[in-house]
Parts: sequence; C-alpha cells; structure tokens
Amino acid sequence: MNKKLLIALQNRDKARLAELRNKVEDPETRAEDLSVIQDEINQITEELQDVKEQLAELEEPGDDEAPSDDANPNDNADERDKTGEPNNEARSANPEQRQEALEAIGAALATRNVKSNKNREEEIRSAFANYIVGNIDDTEARSLGLVSGNGSVTVPDFMAREIITYAQEENFLRRLGTRVTTKENIKYPVLVKKAEAQGHKSERGSDMPETDIEFDEIELSPTEFDALATVTKKLLARTGLPIEQIVMDELKKAYTRKEIQYMTHGDESDNVNEGALAKKAAVFKPSGEVVLTSGQSLYDALIEMKNTPLKEIRKKGRWILNTAALTAIEKLKTDDGFPLLRPLDAPVEGCNYKLLGYLVEEEDAIDGEDPSVPVFYFGDFSKFYIQDVTGSLEVQKLVELFSRTNRVGFRIWNILDAQLIHSPFEVPVYKYEIRKTNTGGE
Repeated sequence: MNKKLLIALQNRDKARLAELRNKVEDPETRAEDLSVIQDEINQITEELQDVKEQLAELEEPGDDEAPSDDANPNDNADERDKTGEPNNEARSANPEQRQEALEAIGAALATRNVKSNKNREEEIRSAFANYIVGNIDDTEARSLGLVSGNGSVTVPDFMAREIITYAQEENFLRRLGTRVTTKENIKYPVLVKKAEAQGHKSERGSDMPETDIEFDEIELSPTEFDALATVTKKLLARTGLPIEQIVMDELKKAYTRKEIQYMTHGDESDNVNEGALAKKAAVFKPSGEVVLTSGQSLYDALIEMKNTPLKEIRKKGRWILNTAALTAIEKLKTDDGFPLLRPLDAPVEGCNYKLLGYLVEEEDAIDGEDPSVPVFYFGDFSKFYIQDVTGSLEVQKLVELFSRTNRVGFRIWNILDAQLIHSPFEVPVYKYEIRKTNTGGE
C-alpha cells in the first residue's frame, strides 16, 4: 500500500473517531450503544496502529523519528476487558463508561506517523494558529494534541520554550539570573543573625556561651502575569501569510516587555514586585561629591562601588549601565591616559567593554523616570531568582473587546515570580544613580 493511501486511511479513521467522540459526549447515548461504540473504537485503534507501522517502514532512511507513544492504545482495551463488558441492560451509560471511551479515543487519536520531530512540531504549530484565530474548534484542537477549553489554549511546550528563549535574549535578568521551573512554591533561607566565636588563653572554667543563628525565609510565590497583543482582522483574513508566526512574534514582544518591567522595576499599580531589581538592590553612596564634568570624581566613586561587595561577590560581578551612564564614562581616562572604559577585542558573553576589570552591559531597561539620569548596577546577578510554573503558559483570543477597532486581541497568560534574594550580610548587587544635583547616590 502506498504512502498517500495510508495517510488517507489514517485521516478517515481519525475523522470517524471525532464523530464517535461526539456520540460518547452526548448524554442521551445509552449503555448498549456505548458498548457498540467501544467495539468500533477498538477496531479503529488497531487499524491506526497498523497504518502507523506501515508508514514507519516507508519512512526514508536518515529521518529523525518522533518519540513513540507512551502507551499502546490497545493496552487500554485490555484493561477494559478485565473490568467486564458494559451493562447492556442500563438505559444510559454511567460516567465511568463515558470516560473510558473518551480516553480510548484520545489514545487512538494520539497514534501518529513516525515522522521527524520538526514535522510534528509544524503540525502542532499550525493547529495552534488555526485554533487561536478561530479556524478550528475545541474538539479538533484536542484531536490534534492541543490542550484547550474556555476560549484559551495551553501553549505547546516547544512554542513556550521559544517565548522564554526570546525573553531570555531580550531580558538580561533572565539571562544572568537563576531560573527554576516547578509547580511548587520555593523557599530560600537567608541569614539574618550571625553566630559569634570566643577566644581565651586560659582553661575554660565555665560553660561556653551560646550564640543564636537566625534565618529568615523568602518565598517565591508565583502570581498571575499576562500581556496583550492585537492583530488586525484584515491581516488575519489574508491568505498565504504565516499567521502563527505573526501572532507568536507579537506575543513574544508584548510578554517580554511586561516581564522586563516586572523584574526590573515592578512598580506598576496592578503588578507590584517588592523583589524587583531596582527595589531590592542596595543603594551605593560614594564618600565624596561626584560631578559629571569631573572625570576623577566619578572614577573614584566607581572604584568605591566596585570594591563595596564582598570578594566572593566580586568574583562573579559585572556592570549593568544605561545609555546615560555609558555616555558619562566613555570619555573618562585614567591618570596615565588610558580610557576608563576598555573595549574588548571580541565580544565576551555579549559584552563589548570592560570597566575596572569587569564586563559591562548596556541596558536601557534600567532607566528610571528620567532616562538622562546615569544608572549603574554592579554585582552578582545570579542571585536574582526566577520561578516559571510548569505548563502555565496560555493564550486566549479576545474578539468582542476590540471589535470596534476591527482588531483581535491575544492575551498571553503565565504564572511566575522573580526576586533578588540575599542575606543582609552578603548584598549581591549595588545600585548607583547620579542625580541632577551632581551629588552621588540616592
């Protein structure tokens, strides 16, 4: 049997399974009818498995194989045989019988060709795009492997990774921070009181004095986090365009802008983050006055700032500057005439400069209300912890909300938390802003 015929047979069987799903979900379907449906499901499952094996044999050598199904759909049928045949005398099917049939249909629909991972991803990507723009309904979306319901769809894992990867490229805190993926809240102990040791030359004649060690606990407790992108109906109606790429690109950008704001400043009225970098970094105050027109005063202040963190922190330290700060130091020179900001022969970890021996990144995301104010951060940014909740990324289509402007909204929803976490004895990041008053620090 040739490949086209096998694929046609496979599509016919899957279409029949979709019809059977509707019958199973119909509350008027009786137990005796469900028994007949179950037999047909088992028969179609066997046919699909046979087609799958034949298609696998026709695959060209060298193609990457998609992961095999976790369980053979026939295994579900065997389990059903152990529990006995449905009660044909019952007027209507009980919930367990319906659920059993639906699971069998889902397993059968999951049976697919052994094809390359890339082809499978393209199939899911297309189904995802068609669902969110309204070309297919919930039933079809589920049959194609999407988790959908209530007008929203969970973003497939590989597409979610694309969004997070894009966010990591654009969000320096994702790139430099520590990311944890889990469903559970995470608690980090931080030392708030140190133990004290005693010294004595003579033989101790009394009990050793006790000292307490105290820890506080900071919890990453993920909260709802969303972003919104809109696309014109005209654009969605045009054929030949990669709709899914257009939508995903807009969602990536909207999501990343919102995430950067949350992690860096966290000062939106409806989305406050007390652990944001700007709020949690320790404020650096130089010992003397800093005047931007005086290169030496700024140079001295930056040396102080660089030496403020503990040596263990400095080992992993780097500078994060906004454009105003970069401009302020680009013309500075050391006493022996060398530029304070030293260009690298080749980029290192995305950085083109070193300042006082440490890598420098330029990030306008750290701008305050006035972008002309120079902002400097220095320290170990791996102490910024980000928790992404597994499988929480969803997309919802919003039609009525933007109908007056002839646009369609796509709301991307996620659960996360992000905080700079540290003990007061080991401050990892310092912040320095040079105000218009020409004096140092906040």
